Amino acid sequence: MVAPPAAPNRLRRALAISEASVLLSLAGLVLVFYLLEPAFLSSTNVRSMLSAISFVGIIAVGQTLLLVAGEFDLSVGSTAGLSAIVSAWLMTKGGLPPGIGILGGLGTGALVGLVNGFLVVGLGIPAFIGTLGMLYAAKGFTYVITNGYPIYPLPKVIGRIGSAEVIFGLGWSFVLLVVLAFAGDLVLRRTTIGRNLFATGGNEEVARLVGIPTGRYKILAFMVVGMLSSVAGMLVLADGASGTPSIGQGWELTVIAGVVIGGVSLFGGVGTVAAGIVGMLLLQVVQSGLVVVGVNPNWQTVAVGLIMILAVGVDVTRRRVALAGGSRRRKRSNNTNNAAGAERETAPAQGA
Repeated sequence: MVAPPAAPNRLRRALAISEASVLLSLAGLVLVFYLLEPAFLSSTNVRSMLSAISFVGIIAVGQTLLLVAGEFDLSVGSTAGLSAIVSAWLMTKGGLPPGIGILGGLGTGALVGLVNGFLVVGLGIPAFIGTLGMLYAAKGFTYVITNGYPIYPLPKVIGRIGSAEVIFGLGWSFVLLVVLAFAGDLVLRRTTIGRNLFATGGNEEVARLVGIPTGRYKILAFMVVGMLSSVAGMLVLADGASGTPSIGQGWELTVIAGVVIGGVSLFGGVGTVAAGIVGMLLLQVVQSGLVVVGVNPNWQTVAVGLIMILAVGVDVTRRRVALAGGSRRRKRSNNTNNAAGAERETAPAQGA
């Protein structure tokens, strides 16, 4: 039997993005920026980078689950902003206790996620159109509530939550990111829910045929993304001690870019929460590194765009290689089966 060529196997392994390969890329970038400017790894800059990814990283946990299920949400930034504003309004103009205000914000995020799920799963509207429409609708509601002005003063307990330094000078947002990332990765890797999400995103028809309620899983994932968006928005609310209409602006593309760079497939069925978070950190390292070494800040957007195009290109190539490999294996299997069948048919004649 002739062994398969080594080159395609090596190529397939190289294109299989995993946490290890993303971590190696991250380590390489950190080393390059450190050699260019040692201040890049100063405690102040490291804390700044970790704090910056805390808010969007929380959303990235939910976005990863949704992408694995085969969908995505472009409204996460506007959802975060609307949830924060609703929470702030309830605690100020509504005169309600902070706990009720926080629950109101979470409920807003869950409701937006439910509506997104209904639009995409129930009505069959493509996720790009449905969630893009929700992006504008949520942003519009934010400005209707605020008339473009910040909402303040918030209860003092909210300000204390936002200004707290829990570990290494980092706040509650970073602690919550670590907890949610660990929990989300565990769910995706080790539970039936995670396996069903992978099955739904990998091949929805097959998943449905084996009895997986794919629609319910997708709607649930949309609601998780909405609630995590509201958590991130309310953490920014606490950090700034006021509800500004700009909360969450631009987060949607940052989150998708980060998790895709981490190897989470835009086509569903591939990815881990751990890799998505590392991708978010890699994106932040690039942005902060360019600033520290003195590159014009406008080049940050160019760099992010090029890195995302590269990541999606690798994802597309990986899928093509996997499909080609599967096709070759099926062809070899069919040839083997045909040869075996022919041998069985000619054996009696030879014996005669």
